[in-house]
This record gives sequence, C-alpha cells and structure tokens, in this order.
Amino acid sequence: MSLVPHDPRSDEPRRPALSPAPNALTVDVEDWFHICGVGGVLAQANWVSLPSRVRQNTEALLDVLDHCGVRGTFFVLGYIAERHPGLVERILEGGHEVGSHGHLHDRLYELGPDRFAQDLDRSVSLLSACGVRDIRGFRAPAWSINDRSLWALDVLATRGFTFDSSMAPLRIVGNASYRQDIHRHETASGDIVECPPFVVRRFGQNIPRGGSWGLRMSRPLTILRELEARNRAGHSTVFWVHPWEIDDDPPRVPLPRGLWFAHYFRLAGFRTRLEAILRDGMFGPLSPLAHRAGLG
Repeated sequence: MSLVPHDPRSDEPRRPALSPAPNALTVDVEDWFHICGVGGVLAQANWVSLPSRVRQNTEALLDVLDHCGVRGTFFVLGYIAERHPGLVERILEGGHEVGSHGHLHDRLYELGPDRFAQDLDRSVSLLSACGVRDIRGFRAPAWSINDRSLWALDVLATRGFTFDSSMAPLRIVGNASYRQDIHRHETASGDIVECPPFVVRRFGQNIPRGGSWGLRMSRPLTILRELEARNRAGHSTVFWVHPWEIDDDPPRVPLPRGLWFAHYFRLAGFRTRLEAILRDGMFGPLSPLAHRAGLG
C-alpha cells in the first residue's frame, strides 16, 4: 500500500485486480429515508411519497469505484431491487458482488425469527429477479445482529448464506467485546463466516473507522496509515459506505441527536476523501475474505 497521494492526471484508472484484496469495500444500497427507529415523515407508509435519490447516488458511487479500479460487495435492499431493477443490473455489470440487506430495512431483533425469514426470502426473490445468482452474503440493517438476535445467524445458515457482516464491535449497535477479525461462527444449522466492520480504539471505546462518521471525520492519510498497520499485522478490514453519503445535496429531516450525527456529520467533500482512500487502500469484494476464513 502506498501512502503517496495519487495524482489523477498521472495515469489511466486502475482496473480491478482478480486476486483477493486485503480489505473489503461494501455498500449498503438504501435510500436516504431508510433510517431505523424513526417515524413521522420517514415512516414506511410514507416512503412511496418521498423523493427517491438512490439511483443517482448509487450510479455516482459506481462511477467513483470504476474510476478507482475497485470492485466491492453491494448489500441491496429488496425494496430497492423491486423499484430499481435496472440499478441492480448496473451493479452487476460493473463486476461487483451483490448480497442481501433484507427487504424493508427493519432491525432484526424487532422482527423475530419468523418475520425475519420472510423478509429475507422476499429480498432474495427480488434480487434473483434482477439477475443476481448465488446470493451468499448478508448485512442486517443498522448492524442489528447482536445479543438480542443471534438466532438470525441460524436463519441465514438454513437459507444457504455463508457469510454475514452484521455484528459490530461497537457499544450502541452491537457489543464492544465482539471479535474484530473475520471468523467462523457456529450455528445449529452450520458455520457461517462473520465479517465485522473495521473499528479502532479511541477515547476509551471502540469507534467506527471503516464507515459512518468515523470514516467521514478522518483525513485519508490517517485512514491509510491505520489500514496499512492493520494489514501488516495480518488482518483484513471491512469498510462500508452508503450511496446517500456522496449526495451533493441530501434531503435533511429532524432526527434524534445520535441519528442526526450518524447521518449528516461531515458529508461535505466525502466523495473526494473516499476516492483518495479507495485509490491507495487495496480494496475488493467481501466474499474472498470470507472464503479465506474457510467458507463462502
């Protein structure tokens, strides 16, 4: 990994490497209004009347990845696949991997096992209708596989999923004691590979570094140095972004303070900073890292 800033005028865009990269770039394909735990104007009943921006934002993100020569894993909501099948086709045409993000962006511990199974099956059906084959990866909305919903891993295993990226080693959404490395997780229906998000220890607690406000607040050089240190220690990392994060003019609605910070903090200029990280960070899809752990 080079820490020398990349000059976009110096050469042609890099093409994606076929060999596994040491770090995974993942995308949660959802619209700006898919925010768990809020009602009012953002309630599910109102989604149909809200202006969708997911197509233009995802296409812009795809252009960034193509320019940087990066392929990644796109966890797509069934809700998005149903309304924008051409967008899923565009993701596939770009050489990216597609996994499930569920159907209606509900937190799993609020659904329970039976409703989650139905939500998952619906998402797989809609993704399959868009031409996605062999769907093996899953990410829960809001990192909602935690101590309240570990049963979800068994549901995933029964439906043939081989890797998951939903258990965050973070205090609020997950558990700070969760493992930070890619590892096997045993379930009653077989093993599944868990691929946790990249976090670092700061201020006496774990903070997100591979996505959300932790990624947006940091200089690209800082991220690249931390990434290089982690890779030199023999560990891969999982980064995650959302299409709405590179929106030049995202819709804004009143939110509780914590959600407002997570969704709106330092969005300005994020596209440029993300591109700088992607150019020098050695990123690829998630499944090769899961396969390296023994499944997937």
